[in-house]
Amino acid sequence: MGFLWYIIIGIVAGFAAGKIMRGGGFGLIVNLVLGIIGGVLGGWLFSILGIGVNDNSIIGSLITSTAGAIVLLWAVSLFKK
Repeated sequence: MGFLWYIIIGIVAGFAAGKIMRGGGFGLIVNLVLGIIGGVLGGWLFSILGIGVNDNSIIGSLITSTAGAIVLLWAVSLFKK
């Protein structure tokens, strides 16, 4: 996959995680950063749990990034009042 696909996947994953956890997106840049961090976190969590996702496909990368972004948003929400 090209670099452009990773940007698109990051934006879509951040937006999807924002919709699931908060009910709305955060904005283009925040969605991108959230999706990228979520992709790293999701890949790490899936490998620890032994869940195999085909990261060579767009759908596999989107699932991994969205799951990681949701976990990240959930962890951040634990520190809010």
